[in-house]
Amino acid sequence: MPKVKEAPQVLRPRKKTRKIKVGDVYVGGDAPISVQSMTTTPTHDIGATLQQIAELTATGCDIVRVACPRPEDAEALPVIARKSNIPVIADIHFQPRYVFQAIEGGCAAVRVNPGNIRKFDDQVKDICKAASDYGCSLRIGVNAGSLDPRLLKKYGKATPEALVESAIWEASLFEEHGFHDFKISVKHHDVVTMVRAYEMLSEAGDWPLHLGVTEAGPAFQGTIKSATAFGALLSQGIGDTIRVSLSAPPVEEVKVGISILQSLGLRERTLEIVSCPSCGRAQVDVYTLAEEVTEGLKDVKVPLRVAVMGCVVNGPGEAREADLGCASGNGKGQIFIKGKVVATVPEDQIVETLIAKANELAEEMGLEEGSGEVEVIA
Repeated sequence: MPKVKEAPQVLRPRKKTRKIKVGDVYVGGDAPISVQSMTTTPTHDIGATLQQIAELTATGCDIVRVACPRPEDAEALPVIARKSNIPVIADIHFQPRYVFQAIEGGCAAVRVNPGNIRKFDDQVKDICKAASDYGCSLRIGVNAGSLDPRLLKKYGKATPEALVESAIWEASLFEEHGFHDFKISVKHHDVVTMVRAYEMLSEAGDWPLHLGVTEAGPAFQGTIKSATAFGALLSQGIGDTIRVSLSAPPVEEVKVGISILQSLGLRERTLEIVSCPSCGRAQVDVYTLAEEVTEGLKDVKVPLRVAVMGCVVNGPGEAREADLGCASGNGKGQIFIKGKVVATVPEDQIVETLIAKANELAEEMGLEEGSGEVEVIA
């Protein structure tokens, strides 16, 4: 009898949006929410760019974007698109000819910024034809920092209304030519403005939406802003693909994005470490324990919850609730598996014991997943 796995709880069902393809990844409709990132290498450095794409792929990235500010970048796209193991999106600004080079070069999608591509409105018909001919989708990427001057004059600044009006106007230009294979983003550095813009855009149509807080900042600040904004929208069922923008290595963006989705039940969790906050009740160095256990289990890919607890108040309860846990105190730790105490070890053996037990559990769970597990969507 195959094991039955219940679907995770979510705060609200996803809003039904149009489904499009980005290479072999579906975006919108009933497709899983995908995680994107962007390379930081010069795109014309093909080796370095493909190496970074490989690192992103290994981290769990679903779709990757590459910048094309120079002719040599556009010329490198066919090789990169062909050799990448995940769909490649070309990021185009200013030069419309790069849009056509990206489409014809085999990119899965092209991101266009209508606010800064020269004579963009006059190029839409030809872009639609080329994209249709080559099976390439598009993203209409509206940004607060590069909003059409006409809208800045009308609204005075990049308000939610200005961002949404720009997006709807550009969407209508594609749709009047019968082209619908596009998603939309309306990014802003301010969380409240960004959230309101996406809420308004979601109400206005069924376009698949790419969520992002632009210029979010360094790792800590950007993570907080992105988690806050994405949480506010995803909890309402708004959003079909996400990109966390950090002033940090791209793999960190992917890790944060995946963690956000997992925390909302929108992606199956893998390793989850539950550990004590700072507290005067802790009788062991919980910080070090949690960091060492996390590092030791960084390659675990199955949905394993490990509790690393440091006091007798919440420790035993949290440890019992986890797949694997440790309640520490008085120089020793009780090790729990599925709610039962299986060992009591000295404090200096807690980490190695947890890692060993976790790897054993992970191996068992991996074997179970490969034996015909059935997922039940409730």
